[in-house]
Amino acid sequence: MKNPKFQIFKSDNSEFYFRLRAGNGEPILHSEGYTTKSACENGIKSVKENAQTDYFENKINKNGDHYFLLKAANGQVIGKSEQYNTEQAMQNGIQAVIEVAGNAPVEDLTL
Repeated sequence: MKNPKFQIFKSDNSEFYFRLRAGNGEPILHSEGYTTKSACENGIKSVKENAQTDYFENKINKNGDHYFLLKAANGQVIGKSEQYNTEQAMQNGIQAVIEVAGNAPVEDLTL
């Protein structure tokens, strides 16, 4: 995979999710579950709009791994990153989201 993209998929629990893949194919951001595909598509739209803002929140889990949340202007979480071993790797992930989310096409894996 050479181009970054959003992917919409449906899980075993029948909820819709999206993930954002970087140009190297690695997932860098994923959503919570949505009950409808249109709500999931709105989540992607929100990521595209908010990835250029200062709505990233850096976190550390109980194992010491770093991750980040992308929030909308209202404070609602719209995406969560993968786990990173270092803070610098997490910062690289944030930068990747900023760089690719706005123009990333959407691939619908539910069709």
